[in-house]
Amino acid sequence: MKPRHKRFLLIGIALVLLAGATALVLNAFRDNLVFFHTPSEVVAGKAPQGRTFRIGGMVVAGSVQRAADGQTVRFAITDTAQVVPVVYKGALPDLFKEAKGAVAQGKLGADGVFTASEVLAKHDENYMPPEAKDAIDKAHATAKTLK
Repeated sequence: MKPRHKRFLLIGIALVLLAGATALVLNAFRDNLVFFHTPSEVVAGKAPQGRTFRIGGMVVAGSVQRAADGQTVRFAITDTAQVVPVVYKGALPDLFKEAKGAVAQGKLGADGVFTASEVLAKHDENYMPPEAKDAIDKAHATAKTLK
């Protein structure tokens, strides 16, 4: 084999290895990517079923119900336009309260109930995730135009 052919072979092997490594990295990135959806998007069917995503908004006042097992909590999240029921098994953050902002990460079931694997609460009364604030602002604007 000529030296020129050996170089082309080595370059070809290097390109194949680089393409394989790139494919593995992109696949791992795609599997770990978590998107944020508002309750309005979830109700409209824009959120993926069976894939993990985040939903955020305000916890509906009076919606928090604790099961007899002491671990399971049911509540609802709203962006003031739509409401999505959430089920979470575990300890809630200390700052989790009704009528306050929260973000839940989990999966949407076929029944429309969001099963959370993690619940995050805002850290003070002035903070809200930017996506949740934008969603609430859009919902208020839509509600005003419908009246």
